[in-house]
Amino acid sequence: MKPYMKFGLLTVIIVGTLAWLAVGGIKETKSYYKTVAELNTMDLEKKFTERLRVAGDVAAGSIERSGREVKFRLQQEDLMVPVLYDGMDPLPDTFKDGAQAVAHGKMGRDGVFHATKVDAKCASKYEGKPGGKYKVSDTKASL
Repeated sequence: MKPYMKFGLLTVIIVGTLAWLAVGGIKETKSYYKTVAELNTMDLEKKFTERLRVAGDVAAGSIERSGREVKFRLQQEDLMVPVLYDGMDPLPDTFKDGAQAVAHGKMGRDGVFHATKVDAKCASKYEGKPGGKYKVSDTKASL
């Protein structure tokens, strides 16, 4: 076999292996973003086999901590979905009753969403105070 053919064959094998690994990684980590209402209307087979990100508000009084596990409910209007978080990362400081949250994981056939990651935000945390007297010119004067 000629050296150019060996080099070409080796290049094709390496590029093919890298492409196969990339496609496999993308399929394994992709997830679909759904709200609580959309989750309830999903096809049953997809609901239980796809990785999902479910968004909603943490229902008041629903947070129960037991060791590493945290149980809570995500709600959207009158619809709710129970969530069981059993991840390695600690929950964010903004995770509390009424906070907007996104749970990453899979829906179990038991009707509970099994989350491996939870993101939460508190909308009021980054807003200015109502009636505040902050002006851009005030910061220029202090410089």
